[in-house]
Amino acid sequence: MSGRVGDLSPKQAETLTEFRGRIQDVLPDLPAQHDHYLLRWLRARSFNVQKAEVMIRKHLEFRRKMNVDSIISDWKPPEVIEQYVSGGMCGFDREGSPIWYDVIGPLDPKGLLLSATKQDFMRSKIRHTEMLQQECRRQSEKLGQNIEAISLIYDCEGLGLKHVWKPAIETYGEILTMFEENYPEGLKRVFLIKAPKMFPMAYNLIKHFLCEETRRKIIVLGSNWQEVLRKHIDPEQLPVVYGGTLTDPDGDPRCRTMIKYGGTVPKSYYVQDSVTVQYDSSVTVSRGSVFQLEFDVSAASSLLRCQFASDGADIGFGVYRRTKEGGGQKVSEMLQVLPSERYNSHLVPEDRRLTCPEPGVYVLCFDNSYSFLQSKKVSYKVEVLPPPDGPMPSPHS
Repeated sequence: MSGRVGDLSPKQAETLTEFRGRIQDVLPDLPAQHDHYLLRWLRARSFNVQKAEVMIRKHLEFRRKMNVDSIISDWKPPEVIEQYVSGGMCGFDREGSPIWYDVIGPLDPKGLLLSATKQDFMRSKIRHTEMLQQECRRQSEKLGQNIEAISLIYDCEGLGLKHVWKPAIETYGEILTMFEENYPEGLKRVFLIKAPKMFPMAYNLIKHFLCEETRRKIIVLGSNWQEVLRKHIDPEQLPVVYGGTLTDPDGDPRCRTMIKYGGTVPKSYYVQDSVTVQYDSSVTVSRGSVFQLEFDVSAASSLLRCQFASDGADIGFGVYRRTKEGGGQKVSEMLQVLPSERYNSHLVPEDRRLTCPEPGVYVLCFDNSYSFLQSKKVSYKVEVLPPPDGPMPSPHS
């Protein structure tokens, strides 16, 4: 049995009922509540109801943390991402699923990562994914059948050494992991075309971020790739440059109004060359260790701002609030306010801002515990700004 609506074994149907009951408290917060949607999470965890429940609850935390429900309407990517990240949605396959194109060759990974933060790239990819999910829902209503996954055409022409730059691979890996953990069964198939000789090396660097089911959906096409694409996509839905008949209204065979082709990022966008931050302090965080800063926030709705940059490599950063008075409380026992993430602050200076929901001792953690070989020098400036007409908070240590 496929584990889809209309093709469930008695045991799978029973598991679906149990799953719906276990997540009844969060069901209204999910983007969909129908069986098609819930079965995606169960299939992703081989109908293990406990694992599926953990996965979907983590996804809700992810949606809250990243403001996913309003990311399309309320967040706009930085100009450099809009202009120089290649790819786009164009047309539908023969089953009605949206098609997304990733065009690798013109992409300038180093220029992009020197011009925008890793978190901005993550938000951009979430935004794209949410737009594709929205398009799937529209197609479901239009065609009267469930459309829940996209087709992906991965154009590898021009893939080179610049694309396997370590920070770029790490960022791409985090994006793939985010997609696997939060959009299960969102990918129908991947057509990989025009792969150069170095493709196996590049694939080996990222394949461990993909689950086995996703790897099985990757179809590497040979010299007859246009013919194969036309079997799955009507020529009217396929751009001329990819073997179809679709053009832009002005006759452009590359359909540039729908698919962006990137390019080399001008150095005028580079953040390190255009932004100078005067940091108050610096510290060397030893390999395998964590450095903590504590601030006493005496008024709710105070703004905690931390600007920081690291030398040579990335650094983890998170914010926590003590739940017990006095020292000795471990970070793992504190209330997580801003989850710890690894920031490419050696490439682009970071500026993290947080509205403190209530008074207390807030702990800023620079985390180098994952690095067994390299110490990190971190320069930082921290400000605590009171709410309007509120008392001025003072540093705790």
